[in-house]
Amino acid sequence: MGFLDKAISPDFLTASLLTFGLTVLSMALGIIGGVLLALVKGVRFAPLRWLADAYIWFFRGTPVLLQLIFVFNVLPLWGLSLSPFTCAVIALSLNEVAYMAEIVRGGLLGVDRGQRTAAHMLGLSEAGILRWVVLPQATRLILPPTGNQFIGMLKTSALASVVSVQDLMLTAQRQAAADFDYVGSLGAAAVHYLVLTTVFTLALRQVERRLDVNRRAAARRTTDAVLTKGRVLTKDPERTAAVDPAAR
Repeated sequence: MGFLDKAISPDFLTASLLTFGLTVLSMALGIIGGVLLALVKGVRFAPLRWLADAYIWFFRGTPVLLQLIFVFNVLPLWGLSLSPFTCAVIALSLNEVAYMAEIVRGGLLGVDRGQRTAAHMLGLSEAGILRWVVLPQATRLILPPTGNQFIGMLKTSALASVVSVQDLMLTAQRQAAADFDYVGSLGAAAVHYLVLTTVFTLALRQVERRLDVNRRAAARRTTDAVLTKGRVLTKDPERTAAVDPAAR
């Protein structure tokens, strides 16, 4: 089986979809948990902040592979028999929570405190300030590093092959062991990883463009200028004739 045949084979296509699902699900749970943990780090109750710091310290200070193997081998000893895919999602998302918490916290701190004060003066509650003032602005600061984390998660998900998740890495290893074509098998997996990375990158750029306030403001100014010019020409027939000879 040639390189291209492997890349488009059902085994690799199925493994690519599984890798995509593992990445998206783990990252989504990591983002949700990271937001919650970042909010906990901002509370006044010190013990909760200490617990949040301890969580981040542990999961950032130990290898993802160790956490993955721990979840896969230890949870059954505690009576929790889960599928390899579920174990991988749990381990990867728990690890991602620690990193996303710091990213979200940095974004929240990046919002000018004067805006919180102004929102208080307008009578907004703490929840309202967070929902309508802080998070919309912090999102623009959080998005670029979150995109990098997404791509990093895609590559980190290859570790799930250690616990027998049928992802791209394990599929490539098994194909290579079967026909000893390591270049073709690993190359096919690399193509799928590059395609997924490209899709994530392009999607992230579209989201960033939509959230770019300066770009949207410039577009509105251009539109307003065109409309204003159109209204002036309509009201002044002589200027219209000067600009458009066909109107003479």
